[in-house]
Amino acid sequence: MKRWICAMTMIASGAWAEQGQMIETFDAGAQERWSYVADNVMGGVSTGQAQITQEGMHLTGMVSTQNNGGFIQVRRFYPDGLAADAQALVLTVRGNGARYTVFLRTEQARRPWHNYKASFETSAEWREVRLELSAFEASTTSLPAELAPEDVRSIGLAAYGADYEADLWVSELRVE
Repeated sequence: MKRWICAMTMIASGAWAEQGQMIETFDAGAQERWSYVADNVMGGVSTGQAQITQEGMHLTGMVSTQNNGGFIQVRRFYPDGLAADAQALVLTVRGNGARYTVFLRTEQARRPWHNYKASFETSAEWREVRLELSAFEASTTSLPAELAPEDVRSIGLAAYGADYEADLWVSELRVE
């Protein structure tokens, strides 16, 4: 009975809805939910690492476009997709001023390079970045032109596409 009353109070106050929108706070269990991958799985020479700390996820390394490479990434799978009414991904980030990319893979992605992507800039100060799902670009015409949030199966946070030193912090990721 107490749980039911607590749940009804949370629904009435809107707290339940806010919890449903949060998809990652990079807590102690995040190490099991996120995996690191680099272009060396395809012959590239980029190097890096991802660590979970009290401040969030920290992706660091050297991105190299040699040998057709050019990325380091952390990825989390979402087998049930995102909420169908999702409009945007909102990240709290800081970094070294470089450009970083969010990759969304959907159930329609047939090849490893099939995805939707959007990029953002960082600064030394923590800030919130809002990426409208409608602004994510499909990597190929074989994907639907419009991204359906419920079809998303993974989110990747990447240093991508150029030769540079990566230093990205992400403390929160949510869907609005």
